[in-house]
Amino acid sequence: MAANPSANPSVRPVSRLYQTIVIGLPYLWLVLFFLAPFLIVLKISLSETAIAMPPYLPAFALDSVSGFMANLQKLDFANYVWIFDDPLYLNSYLSSLRIAAISTAATLLVAYPFAYGMARAPDAIRPILLMLTILPFWTSFLIRVYAWIGILKNEGLLNQFLLWTGVISTPLSILNTEMAIHIGIVYSYLPFMVLPIYASLERMDIRLIEAANDLGCPPIRAFWAITVPLSLPGVLAGVFLVFIPAVGEFVIPDLLGSSNTLMIGKTLWDEFFSNRDWPVASAVAVVLLLVLVVPIMAFQRLQAKAPA
Repeated sequence: MAANPSANPSVRPVSRLYQTIVIGLPYLWLVLFFLAPFLIVLKISLSETAIAMPPYLPAFALDSVSGFMANLQKLDFANYVWIFDDPLYLNSYLSSLRIAAISTAATLLVAYPFAYGMARAPDAIRPILLMLTILPFWTSFLIRVYAWIGILKNEGLLNQFLLWTGVISTPLSILNTEMAIHIGIVYSYLPFMVLPIYASLERMDIRLIEAANDLGCPPIRAFWAITVPLSLPGVLAGVFLVFIPAVGEFVIPDLLGSSNTLMIGKTLWDEFFSNRDWPVASAVAVVLLLVLVVPIMAFQRLQAKAPA
């Protein structure tokens, strides 16, 4: 008969300490790598630009509580007012959201059949398909994006293939367009959409489909009535994993897009490293975070309140 750990009083403190450490580590991680950097960026966004190193004047010093409170009352939100007055930033936000939404929808269209095929593949083949899915992560992200330049340029591999097959008579201009950005985002973030959907479909009880077919339900109707609803958690997770980084993407629009392409990631880069206006760049980053986090938190609260 196994001994009951709760009967031994010496085990309880160790168990509580272990639980505290296990539960506290994620919160410690969030404080160190999310909350603390966010507060630093927020503080810089309330500062004033200066020709110095670093290129801003501190908004308030943390020398004393009274001094901190006095400086807190004199905070200047001019950088945020500047962002909403200049149409460049608003257009960058809207353009980024539009490009990210289109790219996320395209990624979902490509990823869902791929994940469905993986989930329905024989057990012996699934590990190979999973390996092929994550294999691109073994190479540098920058190199993979650079490779698309050789594929999409006018004399690139894609145009040569289409010309050779006779599909087109003149080369297509894809590189340095918004289409190239969509292709780059779909390719780069495809595994982030495939893996959550595959996890949902792989856990689904296949007997539900078999029961529906036995009752006379056509396969397509069974797919929409059973498979799609049960895979929605994976779809939502994949949409968030693709949409959020795509909004702030900088490398792909810089290498594959044109100079006229407005995305907030490029605007941030220009403010930080070209204009060296760290306060305005920090304000842009804070607003971007709020634009992404607030709707997601509201959506999760609605999901939590929804009846099961």
